[in-house]
Amino acid sequence: MPTFAYTFRDSMGTVRSGTSEAESAEILRKRLQEQGFTVTEVRQIRAQRPGGGWGRVKLSDLAIFCRQFSTMQDAGVSIVRSLDVLAQQTQSPKLRRILVDIQAEVEAGQTLSKAMSKYPNVFSNLFIGLIRAGEVGGVLEESLQRLAAFLEADVALRRKVRAAMVYPAIVVIVALLIVIGLVTFILPKFFDVFKDLGIKEFPVMTRMLMDFSNFLTSRWYVMIAVVVLVVIAFRMFVRTRIGRRLYDRLKLKLPVFGPLNHKIALARFSRTLSTLLSSGVPILQALETVAGTVANEIIAEAVMEARARIREGDRIGPPLEKSGMFPPMVVHMISIGEESGALDQMLSKVADFYESEVESTLQSLTSAIEPVLIVLLGGMVGFIVISLLLPLVTAVQSLAGGQQEGGAGGQ
Repeated sequence: MPTFAYTFRDSMGTVRSGTSEAESAEILRKRLQEQGFTVTEVRQIRAQRPGGGWGRVKLSDLAIFCRQFSTMQDAGVSIVRSLDVLAQQTQSPKLRRILVDIQAEVEAGQTLSKAMSKYPNVFSNLFIGLIRAGEVGGVLEESLQRLAAFLEADVALRRKVRAAMVYPAIVVIVALLIVIGLVTFILPKFFDVFKDLGIKEFPVMTRMLMDFSNFLTSRWYVMIAVVVLVVIAFRMFVRTRIGRRLYDRLKLKLPVFGPLNHKIALARFSRTLSTLLSSGVPILQALETVAGTVANEIIAEAVMEARARIREGDRIGPPLEKSGMFPPMVVHMISIGEESGALDQMLSKVADFYESEVESTLQSLTSAIEPVLIVLLGGMVGFIVISLLLPLVTAVQSLAGGQQEGGAGGQ
């Protein structure tokens, strides 16, 4: 979990500062505000994390690790022995090194959750919370099974989204490469032909194409520099609190992709909270963990507001409904789950529903994007062809007019 430095004013107006761990800066800010403090600054402390080095641990590798770990625990194999076997078996070099270190920590008397918490860039707060709940309740194998199921569902959802975006991305990249190749290498030869034919005046479309071709061939580095600067400026803006809020709100309001992003966030919220509650994690801790995993500041704020209301004795449903980020069906299902004492089961059903909605939305989106891309690609090619044909038509008409005048003069 990342560490943040903060500064605030207490009720007496005294400026105080300190450091604390939290899922995100916004969650820490909300936590301090709940205590009556006026927060003036929250910034992340850049510290060297353990478990560094080349490579990363994929979610699929963690899912396999959890599934195999739970099987070995269910069979009665000790934790140290299980970690030793899994370290030898995993395909991820980084995970292998981390498991060897965790095995040494556990063998020295450290708890599994405490040993894993030293690697926050690999094991999330959700992961640590479920492991700790399993250790306390003596049901570690069940917690690992829930973790495996959660990670497998998350991996499957990510793969569906990526698979749906692969085809449009390939088409767009190929189209851009074709257009750049035409404009850079082919069109200049046509322009030389126009000069040889003595064409001096060009239609507007042709002049636009010529200017773009000249700019791309002579000042290509300017375009690359502009693209790089825009990307850097965007990433710096998104890292700010205001930028992150605007970007996350925009992701939910986009005409086509907004509803899809909203459904993905709701599915992740429901699945994460269901997994935590079914493992015995207290609801206040579970909501704070969920707020750090939904990957959207707007929904995270709604979750933290619900957490604050629960601390005051309220139910979770009304503040979620008030935020406007949670559809009535989700709010009603959560309220029914609270009343019946089966909130985790209701949330699991909500997650199943939205995961199926994401899949159907992706299928519809893929079907709709294909003809749109074909039309756009055809439009670009058509623009280039028309821009090249117009000067030729003008030249032919001029030659025909000149021949007619010459014939009339001879008579």
